[in-house]
Amino acid sequence: QVQLVESGGGLVQAGGSLRLSCAASGSIFSINHMGWYRQVAEKQRELVAVITTGGSTNYVDSVKGRFTISRDNAKNTVYLQMNSLKPEDTAVYYCNLITLGRQYWGQGTQVTVSS
Repeated sequence: QVQLVESGGGLVQAGGSLRLSCAASGSIFSINHMGWYRQVAEKQRELVAVITTGGSTNYVDSVKGRFTISRDNAKNTVYLQMNSLKPEDTAVYYCNLITLGRQYWGQGTQVTVSS
C-alpha cells in the first residue's frame, strides 16, 4: 500500500509563490513517476508537471517558466515550486505516483490565488 501526504497549499496574492510537497510512503518501487495534477470544480483533472526517477520533467504549457518540479529520491518526496502565480492557477492540487503499473493519489491541497 502507498500513501501520499501533501502539504504547502494556501492563499496567496497574484504574483506570489507557494511550494507544495508530497511525501510518499509504503511499497514504492525505486523506479517511478511522480507528479502534480490540478482540478477546478466540475472540470477535468489536468496534469501540471511530472518528474521521473532520473529527473526528466514535463510541464503543461500554462505553467512553463513559472513552476518547477523536483524530487528527493532518498525521501520519496516531490516538490512543486510555484512562482508568479495567477488567479487561473487556483485549484485543488493532487500529488500523483505511478509505480509498478499502479497509480496513487494524494488527498489534494487547495491553492487559491487572489487578484
